Amino acid sequence: MNTAIKRAFDKASLQTTCASLISLVKPRILFMVVLTATLGFLLSCDGKDLPLLLLGYLCVGTAMACAGSNMLNCYIEREYDARMERTKNRPLVTGAVAPETALFLGEVLVLGGVVLLVVKVSLLVGFLSLLSSFVYVLVYTPLKRRTWLNTMIGAIPGALPPLAGWLAAGGEMNLCAIALFLLLFTWQQPHFFAIAYMYKEDYKKAGFKMLPVVDPDGRATLVQSVLFSVALFIVSLAIGAYASLGMIYLMGATVLGFMMIQRSFALGRTPEYADAKRLLRTSVLYLPAYFMVVMADFIV
Repeated sequence: MNTAIKRAFDKASLQTTCASLISLVKPRILFMVVLTATLGFLLSCDGKDLPLLLLGYLCVGTAMACAGSNMLNCYIEREYDARMERTKNRPLVTGAVAPETALFLGEVLVLGGVVLLVVKVSLLVGFLSLLSSFVYVLVYTPLKRRTWLNTMIGAIPGALPPLAGWLAAGGEMNLCAIALFLLLFTWQQPHFFAIAYMYKEDYKKAGFKMLPVVDPDGRATLVQSVLFSVALFIVSLAIGAYASLGMIYLMGATVLGFMMIQRSFALGRTPEYADAKRLLRTSVLYLPAYFMVVMADFIV
């Protein structure tokens, strides 16, 4: 009886530990990163035969490096996470995962992902993955306590996966590749401004200098959210032109672009939590919807 109880507790403990480790890799961010890398890969293939094995290596390597980077970010920010309501229950704050464990696993995942990409995809794609991890962990993360421009810097690693996907499929560094980078760069600004507005008091307590924290009246946040949403719309149309996409893409990109612009304007007119949440939801839906629009255009 005692043995059975002990086994049950051990199993429950293992499940809890696994769940805690999974939360540290930030699954939703991980999904978006792999999705955008796949998007760049598919656009680069341009309807040609799809090398599924190569795509698989790209997705696995990218996921590993991203998971490790997110884990290292949680390791570095664990002291500040404890000060915020939104993050006070993260595993490194509660003690569910030891800091040394997160540090070790984070490093292994990043290096393992980069090595896989170098060996199975290309040296350039592996370098971009390493660059993304470096900027995210060692540049963006410390800058959050120094300047509101951290969002601009943090958008660079977030915009590299579609570029890596494009290059992994054999695409050249041309205007379409640059536009893919800019698509993710511009999308991230209103997305993270919405998050920062929703939790600006939390960020203030932790000492993070997000734009809504240093912009009490919200004017700068409004202007930048709208400008980047407009830029996102223009870039999406440019991708359609460069990649020779059809009417389905044009209509889908237009609808999605105007949704982002409208939500950004709404946040400026009545800067409240609910408006920021609507903008956040729209931005979260944007990337999967954009991916489906591209796929629909390819199929039809």
